[in-house]
Amino acid sequence: MNIQTGDVFTWDRMFSEEEVVFFAELTGDQGRHHMEKDEQGRLMVHGLMTASIGTKIGGDLNYIAREMVSEFLRPVFTGDTITCEVIVTELEEKEGFKRVAMKSVYRNQLGKEVLVGSSHGIIRN
Repeated sequence: MNIQTGDVFTWDRMFSEEEVVFFAELTGDQGRHHMEKDEQGRLMVHGLMTASIGTKIGGDLNYIAREMVSEFLRPVFTGDTITCEVIVTELEEKEGFKRVAMKSVYRNQLGKEVLVGSSHGIIRN
């Protein structure tokens, strides 16, 4: 895939209760806030589960992350639709690979930022 600085990629998804419970079992993070429903009948989605939306984009680009930084701004709940927007901020051609830096913004269905992050890594030629 040919990418350039400034390219923008998006992906969105919603997490179900079953997925949150499975992620809790898989990771061992069974904090009460992930296992007990709130007053609106929702579970809080794990932060790393939310951040995983961007990994779909990375996979499409064959991107190998070397560093990822995330700032979790507000909670995400089951039933929320989260859109991840990834922007290529730097691209440097090297022998056999591209060095890539990206920033990401995750927003809920109300347009509120729930997570912002950055990453750098490589894409092999």
